[in-house]
Order: sequence, then C-alpha cells, then structure tokens
Amino acid sequence: MTYSISAAKLQAYYRCPQAYYFRYERRLPGAAFFSSAVLGTSLHQALAQIYRDWHYQDAIPQFDWLEHCWSQQTRDLTPNQVTEGRSILQRYYHTFIANQSSLRRPLAVEGRIQGTLQVENVEFLLTGRYDRLDYLDDGLELIDYKSSKDIDLMHPDEMDLQIGLYFLALEQRYRRSLKRLSLLYLRSGEKISFDVTPHHRQQVESLIGELALQLRHDRRWSPFPGDQCDRCAYARYCPAVNVDPDPLPEDSKPESGLQLVLSL
Repeated sequence: MTYSISAAKLQAYYRCPQAYYFRYERRLPGAAFFSSAVLGTSLHQALAQIYRDWHYQDAIPQFDWLEHCWSQQTRDLTPNQVTEGRSILQRYYHTFIANQSSLRRPLAVEGRIQGTLQVENVEFLLTGRYDRLDYLDDGLELIDYKSSKDIDLMHPDEMDLQIGLYFLALEQRYRRSLKRLSLLYLRSGEKISFDVTPHHRQQVESLIGELALQLRHDRRWSPFPGDQCDRCAYARYCPAVNVDPDPLPEDSKPESGLQLVLSL
C-alpha cells in the first residue's frame, strides 16, 4: 500500500504533533480566513496568469499586461483591496521584471508535483504544490510567493524538510535537480533564496523517512511546547499551554483509527 504525504503536513507534524492532531486529525478550524488571505489568493492567480499567458515575443511586457491580468482576478475583492493589489504588482514589476533584459518563460506555474520514497518496505507518495518553477543553467529554481505582511521564516530544519521533499519529487518528475528554493515576499519586494545541497537529499532518505513512519503510527500526538505556542491557533485546546484547556468543539471530526492517507 502507498501512503500519501505532503510537505505542509510533514512540516506541521515536525513543528508540533499536537497541533497537527488538532488541525488534520480533528479538523479544527485554525486562523480565520482574513481578507488579506483573499487578496493573497488573487495576487497568486494574477502572477500565474502573467507568466503563463504572456506571448514572450517581446523582451519584457509593459505594466499594462500586469494591469490586465490583475483585472481578471479582482472579482471578490473590495475597492481598497483592488488598489492595494495593483500597488503590490507595481512594486513587483519594477523589482523583478522591468530591470531584466528579458522575461524568461518558466517551466511551469501553479503546479503540483509528486514523487515516491521507499522506507522500510513502505512506499510513501510525496506531494506538493508550487507557485512557479524556473530554469537555471544547472537545474531548477522553485519560487514560492508570500503575500503576508511580515517576513516569518520557518525553522532551518523545517526548510530542509521542504527542500528535501521537493528535491526528490522534482528530480523524479523532470529529471533535473532542484538547485534553489526562493521565497518572494510580494509586499516588500524581498527575495530570500536557499541553495540546495547534498545534505537535502540526505534529509529525504533519513529524517523525512523517519518522520513519515512516526506520523503513520502516532496515536499520542505529544505537544512540543516552544515559541510557536504564542502563535498557535489551537493553544486554547492544548494541555501544554493551559492547565484547564477548552474541550474540543462538538462538531470536530471524530478520532480516526490508523493514519492511512495524508492527502494534500
């Protein structure tokens, strides 16, 4: 039997099994879907259209092209959000497009990838999503757009997990190695990149495999108290944070048996 596991779920479990349990096993709602998340979704869709539908006959598009793509993605936004999104795309254009000699066509945008990993005679299907995949001279660069207002980098070990998963899945899918993972913060125009090293391949074959097996069999969901507790959406239910935690909502998903499928 093959078990499916995503980068997001593996990172969540690594960060805190108890929070993973609340989110994925019991399906408790996390942070509210704020208006900024709606704006972020529209920005992601506009950027995908910008790169996917551009004809690439001219060296670089004028901003009118970005304006056109943005206008296709604003149906669910307020007038203020439309204005804010246009301003964010203007910054993006001047930072990442206008100063280039030409706009390079990406390998793919808004894509899904999957690969397999064999651990102790158990096969895991590794799944993930990405915003943009670019060619480099010696491999691939995965671009992840971030629309959050603050730059909040994950722990280095969590980043290693994500890079390792994508390394294996992209190598199996495209027969080319992932050389760089870049986080592109749309509001500030800052790009933070991580070079992929042989260490990340080792992560796939050791730590990722170990965590995947733990996650498959875990029934204790032990909390990992730390700085992340202050930002955890499930702190009110956690015995590691509260002496008298709130009971789980009555409409939460019933506790399941063995963890078999970890879908994206």
